[in-house]
Amino acid sequence: MTQVSISIDVPDLQQGEKFYCEALGCARLRDQGNMCVLSAGNADVYLLKREPGSQSSTTSDSPRKFERHWTPVHLDFGVDDVEKAAALVLELGGKVEGKESGDWGAIAYCVDPFGHGFCLIKE
Repeated sequence: MTQVSISIDVPDLQQGEKFYCEALGCARLRDQGNMCVLSAGNADVYLLKREPGSQSSTTSDSPRKFERHWTPVHLDFGVDDVEKAAALVLELGGKVEGKESGDWGAIAYCVDPFGHGFCLIKE
């Protein structure tokens, strides 16, 4: 079976850990200096301290930016209560960009304090 882990660049490890643990229910596994490892249930989340403006790749001259950005890959976090989780996202420095609900469940489109988009989902 393939093991999936998630790496997220953040400029502030303490703020990142607080946000992902308190707003999204991750659990801290270990601190490794410039990296903090969290558990998101069935996946590990690696928060990597990276400076704004630092080189993002050896093959790209695009610097790291931590304002809102779009990527075709994002994370979904399953939650018991989308409204409660969305309130925590806001309280801890994130943003909620929209919400939808229906017979299928509910979703909130969110952004962490570092510009990374993700969704809160209740099925």
